[in-house]
Amino acid sequence: MNISIKKFNELSLSELYQILQLRSEVFVVEQDCVYQDIDGKDDKALHIIGEVNGEIVAYTRCFDKGFYFEESAIGRVVVKDNQRKYGYGHQIMKASIEAIKDHFGTENIKLSAQQYLIKFYESHGFTSIGEGYLEDGIPHIAMVK
Repeated sequence: MNISIKKFNELSLSELYQILQLRSEVFVVEQDCVYQDIDGKDDKALHIIGEVNGEIVAYTRCFDKGFYFEESAIGRVVVKDNQRKYGYGHQIMKASIEAIKDHFGTENIKLSAQQYLIKFYESHGFTSIGEGYLEDGIPHIAMVK
């Protein structure tokens, strides 16, 4: 998987379309969760994009500290359904953690994890904090690194 890191204004129209399509495919359709994915925050994010043969198959968006939380943040962690068996989720998370270190100068990161993925995030050094909560009807928990 080839990984690129781009600011919003560096995304091509095709990349933006593929990112929004992937996010909608997984977070809205697959997870049967009606919510407003296009939230007006993408222009402030650093976009971590994983491509295979010209198709975006993995993605996260990252924010500097103070935007979402006191810490930097990783969100919209997504891998295309038919590509999950290749370890792309781990690759995109490692790249996201490195991008935050390189672009924002910190290793303090917080995310809102779907609870069924706790072990996945723990494998990247994250620890659960606080109690679980529902976000858009899906059980989540805050995690920090």
